[in-house]
Amino acid sequence: MEDLEQRMGYVFQDKSLLRQALIHSSYVNEHHMSRLECNERLEFLGDAVLELSSSQFLFEKYPDFPEGELTKLRASIVCEPTLADCAEELSLGQELLIGRGEDRTGGREKASLLSDALEAVIGAIYLDGGFANAKEFVVRLILNDIEHKKLFFDSKTILQEFVQSRDLGDLSYELLKEEGPDHSKVFTSCVRIGGEEAGTGTGRNKKLSEQAAAYEAILRLGQ
Repeated sequence: MEDLEQRMGYVFQDKSLLRQALIHSSYVNEHHMSRLECNERLEFLGDAVLELSSSQFLFEKYPDFPEGELTKLRASIVCEPTLADCAEELSLGQELLIGRGEDRTGGREKASLLSDALEAVIGAIYLDGGFANAKEFVVRLILNDIEHKKLFFDSKTILQEFVQSRDLGDLSYELLKEEGPDHSKVFTSCVRIGGEEAGTGTGRNKKLSEQAAAYEAILRLGQ
């Protein structure tokens, strides 16, 4: 846990909070523990802390954005794929306590499980060190490089508007391949503009691979 704390940039006063944040319900069920010992309650709390801290951050960063734009921006950034990617940056999956069955089916790599665990960690930091520390963690890990994250998650819309405004031709996406076991597939897609390949991308599902392809196309067109 000390290595994890170092990667997180936060040292817990109460180590039991961090440990509980890492306990998945499958581990609790397999070891006949109380349901209250898994990380679901901390996830519930962390979700609220994440929403408040990200809302305050965006409210202050974008003073000219109306409520609708702020809501859309928050939803596009603070979402399961982003949280899962941030959890992977911390190598959180390898630290989780999960049941053997869940482990065999790739639970440590599941986006839903990783995002839930990260929210539980946020809840644990809030209980251990207060809102200021929890918000600092959220901003540093999740809301950093926000312009690129916004561009990525809005990439399909941005690319479509760009292509239409310049009459560059038809815009279409094609799934090139999918690899890996069912629980941990990797999809590769390309985007074509006027029949020509403009970008390729990979992701944990088809939508994310298309977003990555659109993002690459935007960067190429920007050049």
